[in-house]
Amino acid sequence: MKYLYETHLHTIPASACAASPGADYIRVYQDLGYTGIIVTDHFCGGNTAIPQNLPWREWINRFCQGYEDAKEEGDRQGFDVFFGWEETFDGGDDYLIYGLDKAWLLEHPEARNWTRGEQYRAVKEAGGCVVQAHPFRQHFYIDRVILSTGCVDAVEVANAGNNEQSYDALAMRYARRLGLPVTAGSDIHVAEQARERYTFGIYLDKKLNNIGDFVTAIRDNQISGLRFSQGRCDYHGGETVSIPVEVRDINDRVINKNLKELI
Repeated sequence: MKYLYETHLHTIPASACAASPGADYIRVYQDLGYTGIIVTDHFCGGNTAIPQNLPWREWINRFCQGYEDAKEEGDRQGFDVFFGWEETFDGGDDYLIYGLDKAWLLEHPEARNWTRGEQYRAVKEAGGCVVQAHPFRQHFYIDRVILSTGCVDAVEVANAGNNEQSYDALAMRYARRLGLPVTAGSDIHVAEQARERYTFGIYLDKKLNNIGDFVTAIRDNQISGLRFSQGRCDYHGGETVSIPVEVRDINDRVINKNLKELI
């Protein structure tokens, strides 16, 4: 038996771009055959709806509300809901954080000012993991592709929110060349969209008991399959990007700008 999980999902009130409270996703994803979801709302550097001038404890309490609403409804329905978040650097370079919880965030107000490397070291030390989200996405608010090879444990290679198939093809090629584990997610912001379009996700051979099990699956490369639309990650050799590319190390130093050397 395979267990299917959504790994990239946004809710109100935390994500400014979302339109559904967490509880609205539960029945929808149950009907689609998913075992569970991971709520990953936009954190301090991203498209958050939480005012940045709030005291840290209040900020985190409001940030976690979407997850908590989803978890409460999931518990009622017998559906698994786990916690994560999505942090953003330089306006469009996104990272999914898994394995940590609200209590950990409350103890780390410095997280709002971390660099990519500081984030990675802190998350890893605490037992979590970092996945680069949709690394080759190109959109009006993104001025360059940043590939932080030293600050991630895996790559999200299939993202249903990408409007070009080539973005996912490049991400898969990139992850394979680096030998990194891969994930897939819907990057969904409206619950009803799950009924209207093809949702993405990951398959596991074992049911998750907690978010730590997901971290282990990533680190040990135990994800047994990805759910995405046919041909989504197929690389044909002509895919490229129209904006600058920067490859960075764990200290955020640019070490390469040649995409061809990576794919």
